Amino acid sequence: MRWIRAAGRGLLIAAVVLTGYVSAGTGAGTDSAGAAQGDGRGPMTLATAGDLTGYLGPLLEGWNRSHPDEKVTLVELPDSADETRAQLTTGLRSGDGRYDILNMDVAWTSEFAAAGWIAPLEAGRFPLGSFLPPVLDTATYDGELYAVPYVTNAGMLYYRKDVLDRAGETPPRTWAELERQARTLAPRHGLGGYAGQFLPYEGLTVNATEAVYSAGGTILGDDGRVTVDSPAARTGLGFLARGVRDGWIPREALTYKEEESRQAFQDGRLLFLRNWPYAYAGASGKDSRVAGKFGAVPLPGPDGPGTSVLGGSNLAVSARARHPESASDLIAYLTSAPVQRKVLTEGALPPVRADLYQDPGLIRRFPYLPALRASVLSAAPRPKSARYEQVSLAVQAVVHDAMAQHQNPGEAVRRLSRELAAVARRG
Repeated sequence: MRWIRAAGRGLLIAAVVLTGYVSAGTGAGTDSAGAAQGDGRGPMTLATAGDLTGYLGPLLEGWNRSHPDEKVTLVELPDSADETRAQLTTGLRSGDGRYDILNMDVAWTSEFAAAGWIAPLEAGRFPLGSFLPPVLDTATYDGELYAVPYVTNAGMLYYRKDVLDRAGETPPRTWAELERQARTLAPRHGLGGYAGQFLPYEGLTVNATEAVYSAGGTILGDDGRVTVDSPAARTGLGFLARGVRDGWIPREALTYKEEESRQAFQDGRLLFLRNWPYAYAGASGKDSRVAGKFGAVPLPGPDGPGTSVLGGSNLAVSARARHPESASDLIAYLTSAPVQRKVLTEGALPPVRADLYQDPGLIRRFPYLPALRASVLSAAPRPKSARYEQVSLAVQAVVHDAMAQHQNPGEAVRRLSRELAAVARRG
């Protein structure tokens, strides 16, 4: 959800008009607890974080015109992903059947499935074979499909092409190249070297996880076992902490979320930026100081291409959905080829269908698609845990302390291992 919100901000900068939608009541066809009745078909509600671009409403209008007895109402929750999650989990814990379909951050699938809040899905009803393979991993829990990928995302490295061209340099493919260019080229042009999303929130979890994955490490194993205490994790955290210590990551970046970091790059204050694809639109806008002067490539790693964390959102059917058959059909509609094309062209959100990334017309309109495809294909999901929120909070706190030079990377990794083990014991 966070990445949808971020993409919306990018389009707002490009003067896309915001369209609002109002929520509806629970409607007919439920018993007092909101459980499904009859043949499982009828009106629905779809809950999502704020649709800042206004693209989703028209997509649902197409469904409503052709399904007058199964209309869907869009329910917009707060713009903040944390607030959206809080509202959803409060309602789901209480057994509230208000929402039939959840458009949720990919990192929530395991937690919601383990809690019994979303229902397992029949894989054959959805075009899973048409998706970019890595995105499917975000939709499963304990070997079963609990959601369907709707929007994907992967981090990319934005760079000042004009600066590198003048120096006769190419975009960095390794951390050593990035560090050298950030230390030597950036100061010559009055620029900060490198930034990502380093405020202690979900964005820092993503950036830190990418660093650990890129170095060949993991945070949790597939079985939920804590695996972070490794040389690879120390290498990944060391890369980030060293950047702040040596000055090629500006200390100001420790306060950056997506928008602050995008604005810094767009204002011409950074040589390199890790961000999501939505930043391309803002950096190309008429008010951008770097329009026509930048490019985007996959993230680097220690010895070559790095590993991005998968972002995006999945669609799930609530375990208390009033009309689960209609809900599954709506998800199949939203992941169909024509609608997925509109997700990109009208919402500027990265679709999950693989063929769209090789469409010549779309590549002309969205030049970053080949780099994004490469990033997604080499990406990995965030750690899967039934207690993901607590896992993420631990990662944020420890990594921020390491980057702020309050702990060295070795101590930070050992502390993180202890805290994650305590989270696992509480589970």
